[in-house]
Amino acid sequence: MTSLDRLDAGPVRDTVVRLQARIAARFPDRGLLAVAGELVGLTTQVTQVASEVRDRLRWVRVASRAAALLVLAATILVFLLAARDAVRAGPDQSFEWVPLIESTINDLVFAGLALWFLYALPQRLVRGRLLALLHKLRSLAHIVDMHQLTKDPERLRSDFVPTEVSVDIGDLDRAQMEHYLEYCSELLSLIGKVAALCAEESQDSLVLTTVSDLETLTTSMSRKVWQKISLLPRTA
Repeated sequence: MTSLDRLDAGPVRDTVVRLQARIAARFPDRGLLAVAGELVGLTTQVTQVASEVRDRLRWVRVASRAAALLVLAATILVFLLAARDAVRAGPDQSFEWVPLIESTINDLVFAGLALWFLYALPQRLVRGRLLALLHKLRSLAHIVDMHQLTKDPERLRSDFVPTEVSVDIGDLDRAQMEHYLEYCSELLSLIGKVAALCAEESQDSLVLTTVSDLETLTTSMSRKVWQKISLLPRTA
């Protein structure tokens, strides 16, 4: 049963595979089919990484929390023992307390840094893998954008006059170009959804920011595609 409080990888991958089959049915010889295949592979990688991340985070989180408790307990114990000895046999002059206070503050600062490092360790361990996948998804979004870039609706106008440097769009008619551009838009949307799967497995601020930026990028690119679709002539 699909949960409504998180984005599940299974339905996303099924949608990507279905889109790949639809592209293969209409454009088996176009490069867009290879792009869809690459997205299927990246979706599979994200699904596998998500499973590995959950297992790794579970054990690393337990180990880091245990280590943090040990550091905290040791810090408190050392502080209490030092405070007891200082009261019993501390310096007689007030200025002689300065080095002791300074040393105590330094120890507390280092203990705090150690606690913060251990607390953030689980998320830092998975950040690199997720960012690498997000980088591939961003590159794939730009590849999709390159595929739609040369699909100019003006080429289908009856009064269009090509030049010697006009880009060849092949044998695409109006209906085929509309399907092609719609597939580009769907690919961009699904790239954003696959990126969102990475956010389901991490609360790291850098990962979340990267996912948000990628979703904004794909939405902007998809908007340009739909502008082209709206400009397609009514009759071929």
